[in-house]
Amino acid sequence: MGKFRAPCLFVLLSLAVLVTARPKAGPEQKCKSGPVDLVFLIDSSRSVRPHEFETMRKFMIDILDTLDIGLNATRVGVVQYSSQVRSEFSLKTHAKLDSMVKGINQIIPLAQGTMTGLAIRYVMNEAFTAAAGDRPKVPNVAVIVTDGRPQDRVAEVAAEAREKGIEIYAVGVARADMTSLRAMASPPFEDHVFLVESFDLIHQFGLQFQDKLCGMDLCLESDHGCEHICESSPGSYQCLCLPGYTLNEDGKTCTAIDLCAEGKHNCEQICVSSPGSFTCDCNKGYKLNDDKRSCSTIDLCAEGKHDCEQICISAPGVFSCDCNKGFKLNQDKKTCTNMDMCNTVEHGCEHQCVNTPGSYYCVCPEGQLLQEDGKSCGTCKSANIDLVLLIDGSKSVRPQNFELVKKFVNQVVDSLDVSAHGTRVGLVQYSSRVRTEFSLNTFHTAEEIKAAVMKVDYMEKGTMTGLALKHMLENSFSEAEGARPASRNIPRVGLVFTDGRSQDDITEYAKKAKEAGITMYAVGVGKAVEDELREIASDPVEKHFYYTTDFSAISTIAENLKLNVCPEESLGEIEVKDPCACESLVEFQQATMSSLEQITQKLAGMTVRLEQLENQLLSRK
Repeated sequence: MGKFRAPCLFVLLSLAVLVTARPKAGPEQKCKSGPVDLVFLIDSSRSVRPHEFETMRKFMIDILDTLDIGLNATRVGVVQYSSQVRSEFSLKTHAKLDSMVKGINQIIPLAQGTMTGLAIRYVMNEAFTAAAGDRPKVPNVAVIVTDGRPQDRVAEVAAEAREKGIEIYAVGVARADMTSLRAMASPPFEDHVFLVESFDLIHQFGLQFQDKLCGMDLCLESDHGCEHICESSPGSYQCLCLPGYTLNEDGKTCTAIDLCAEGKHNCEQICVSSPGSFTCDCNKGYKLNDDKRSCSTIDLCAEGKHDCEQICISAPGVFSCDCNKGFKLNQDKKTCTNMDMCNTVEHGCEHQCVNTPGSYYCVCPEGQLLQEDGKSCGTCKSANIDLVLLIDGSKSVRPQNFELVKKFVNQVVDSLDVSAHGTRVGLVQYSSRVRTEFSLNTFHTAEEIKAAVMKVDYMEKGTMTGLALKHMLENSFSEAEGARPASRNIPRVGLVFTDGRSQDDITEYAKKAKEAGITMYAVGVGKAVEDELREIASDPVEKHFYYTTDFSAISTIAENLKLNVCPEESLGEIEVKDPCACESLVEFQQATMSSLEQITQKLAGMTVRLEQLENQLLSRK
């Protein structure tokens, strides 16, 4: 790291109280400066007469007497030169003024030529080194005193020394060459070049500037080089940085403290750095939360900031439109057009196809019914229903009786024509809560249903019949759980099995179930309440509820309970009837009666004939 450029203050403070006509300064009169490494480079060529050399010796001692000498304050070294260069003592040799003065008094002049350039190079390469006591970050000051023209080149080596941070003062006496002095000294020359007529007047070098040397503000009066802030102290200065910056190793320039790059932040997505601080930001499609740290997705769909006609699909900060099933997205990517399924698919309807959003259904002419295949028409509709059984799993039922309940359910299933297009069966168990064991669209054969029933686990706990009815109405008979659309007129039947009084109100949802067109059956065992059974059952009540005191008797109920309904004739009758035989039965009865009449007539004829034969036999006797 390069040296600080030595401010004028350090040398001028040192030289301010040089050889003067005033009394010698005591300790209390010293002009104290900050730390400085000062080297005197004195000319001892043969042109310097002995008494003149003594004047230079006294000149140095008087300057030292004004300085705060010490290894932690001002360090001083002395180098004399002529045709050769000799270090009298280095910066680290003396720590006290007395020993330093003694060293100066022991100097013996070389009395040869004037190789000033050689002397400057020695000072640069040897005197201002760590080995010789030079300190980092402490100004280097060289005071060259000469009385003649250099016999070697000084401009280049002096420029190199200044470039390394050495501040040079050139003091010329009598025959000294001003051009050479200016070539050696640091700018500005009016502060660093001094020419006096004789050695006796060298003290004028100090007198001329002593009034302004002490207390000089180096930050204002020197090229300090601080990038941000220069802070003055007596005879010294230091560079500081603005808040959010840190001082570099060169002691002058500053670098911003980047908390983002150092990972010293808590931003969830983006950290935006500023010197010594940071703010958080979010990626595109996200917004900064109130904590100014975390981010949330910008959901334009949820915020209603879209123009989709049907479906809005959200992505962070953007959206796209889509359509419901049976619709297609138009070219504007916003609106939807209903797809006419009847014209775009092979619907197979025998009579008429009716389009619905995303689907279709078949209808038949008046007087005909839609058959099981959902496409063909006929005068008779196959018997099929959507049946949901609600079985009581409360703890009063008990495990062994619960097994009888499951067998009861399977006996009911055995009496049905179960298939995907025929009868569908769903099972719900209830106690203090309600659990769908399987829905209407889970199984499509009686064997599958019966196997699933036997695997049902007993729930125990309370008897919330009202909650079970609510669940059946809102969930079990939904198309999502397999109930066929109401437009198809498939009868919906609910069967409630219970062994006791409900712990909640059943009135509301028993009524709503029947109002929704569900034919309700109620089967009670043991402590079941007849009033509740009647409230659950559809009209006529006597044909839609059963009761027995013993669980073992419920198998008899299952044998007599028939749930297929012939809409035209049975009017809610429990008895099984083949709806296709409703009309044929009348014809069969009429044909039978006609045959019986014919047989009766024949029998009557035969009777008459027999009587005639008997009479003939009697007459022959």
